[in-house]
Amino acid sequence: MKELNEYRTQLVNKLISVAKDFRSACLAVKDPYVPLEAGSWNVHQVAAHTRDVHQLVYGLRAQRTAQEDNPEFQNFDGDAYTREHYSADESLQEILDGFVQNVEALAVTLRALPPESWSRVSRHAKLGNGFTLQTWVERDRAHIEEHLETVQKAQ
Repeated sequence: MKELNEYRTQLVNKLISVAKDFRSACLAVKDPYVPLEAGSWNVHQVAAHTRDVHQLVYGLRAQRTAQEDNPEFQNFDGDAYTREHYSADESLQEILDGFVQNVEALAVTLRALPPESWSRVSRHAKLGNGFTLQTWVERDRAHIEEHLETVQKAQ
């Protein structure tokens, strides 16, 4: 159990550090409006998408799983959401600062939970049962890391 608790502490710490690394990588790009690859999103779009998916999917699912008994989540198409809601006028700095603040707020919540809360389960309408709080935090971290790697390749 000690190793599991240490893993979860490291997971929360990594979630914060990868969010900050993502912010730094995005801000280091010379022109955030140039597509990362031909026909793909630019850094500004990737930043907005990563923020929105954290806030509306993984962060929200982690919070609800911690607070509710076996909540059910609907499928979320992050790409479609970004296409519909993206605004190039939004400040990149504000997108990224808000994103990091949201991740840090989730970390405060996670650190305050008793160890048994990490095993609380939720359901996904399309993917089925058995998604623990830990699963949602791991998926959140992995999603941020994926987009961090994309941005870093463009530098």
